[in-house]
Amino acid sequence: QLQLVESGGGLVQPGGSLRLSCAASGFALGGYAIGWFRQAPGKEREGVSCISRSGGWINYANSVKGRFTISRDDAKNTVYLQMNSLTPEDTAIYYCAALLSGLCGLTGDPYDYWGQGTQVTVSS
Repeated sequence: QLQLVESGGGLVQPGGSLRLSCAASGFALGGYAIGWFRQAPGKEREGVSCISRSGGWINYANSVKGRFTISRDDAKNTVYLQMNSLTPEDTAIYYCAALLSGLCGLTGDPYDYWGQGTQVTVSS
């Protein structure tokens, strides 16, 4: 069974950091571009970051540029999202998704597989 599982979410104070993980089972992440998306209550899903299959091309939403870093470790079949300088506006459920393509984008429609999400709450 093909599955993506996110972890690493939680409650953090403003200015804090979290590292999210996206682990794949049943398939090799190395064959896919990976994206991170988020959805806050009452808001539309937003593309946060994505990394190409090779890892050589990365894209970030303007809202997270300079604060978030995406990376991949295909040997561990895992993609990470390091989130620094978190603000309450980053509060959302974060999802990872896999796209059977070399490149990636921040629009969710083309992605083939999705995880169940992990909650990130930034609050004092």
